[in-house]
Amino acid sequence: MPDLTKTAHEDAANVVAGEPVSTDGGAAASKARSLGADAWRDLRRNPLFVISSALILLMLVVAAAPGLFTNASPTIGDQANHFLGKPELTHFFQADWFGYDRTGRSIYSRTLYGARNSILVGLGVTILVTLFGGLFGMLAGYFGGFWDSLISRLTDVFFGIPFLLGAMVVLNAFTNRTVWVVMGALAFLGWTQIARVMRGAVITTKHADYVMAAKALGAGTKRILFRHILPNAIAPVIVVATIALGTYIVAESTLSFLGLGLGGGSISWGGDISDATQDIRNNPHTLIFPAGLLSLTVLAFIMMGDAVREALDPKLR
Repeated sequence: MPDLTKTAHEDAANVVAGEPVSTDGGAAASKARSLGADAWRDLRRNPLFVISSALILLMLVVAAAPGLFTNASPTIGDQANHFLGKPELTHFFQADWFGYDRTGRSIYSRTLYGARNSILVGLGVTILVTLFGGLFGMLAGYFGGFWDSLISRLTDVFFGIPFLLGAMVVLNAFTNRTVWVVMGALAFLGWTQIARVMRGAVITTKHADYVMAAKALGAGTKRILFRHILPNAIAPVIVVATIALGTYIVAESTLSFLGLGLGGGSISWGGDISDATQDIRNNPHTLIFPAGLLSLTVLAFIMMGDAVREALDPKLR
């Protein structure tokens, strides 16, 4: 016979933690899974997630160690021998696989090395906007009142600034546009969406029974925010951040294409696409390969975001 007193105490603890309450003496609770466990089980069975994860993992490895895939220099060219050389599609992983640009540089090598800066900017901006936007949204949603009005009006002001145009204005003020400068400019203008998503999730979560129970038991504000509210409000933020990551990669490439992105001879997909526009009619390979890898990477992150959204949203199950 189950110990009813022990079971009641366990159920009370589960309410405070936001976990399912057992109704059959503990047997159901032992079988219950958290939202994270259910989401991970669904993700592993989703072909969209498996394919996108494999592509993203490959791109991360390429960005971290492009030298593992080629020994050709991305900056040194031989214009006399390789001026706009055509691709040799059977020369796998060799310098001439994707052909050469107008300065005799290997397009294959530049495409691999360009992944580093483009993906680094995308990941860095996503982390920054998630941290700062999530924090502002959590404060606005939980405390309400003055803080909600202040942060909401600040968010409205930033929403009124066109994202790319604002980034161009900010970056134009810097002569040395490093990776960190570009990341800071995009994060400065891009935190608003995450803040609004987090605010709405926190407003919904803070009225849940387990939050009320935690307050009744005397839990402090810090514990309630980071122990009870944040874990249960983070799901929509993860979805938005995953999809937005691809958007930030495109934004960096667009700025580099316009000449306002990475400077100082930094290699990026946007810069190579910009250089290729003057040869696109007679030598389309100079544009196809960097643009194709950019599109594939962004597509992989969007696919992953869709898969995560389906796994974390109960309405889509």
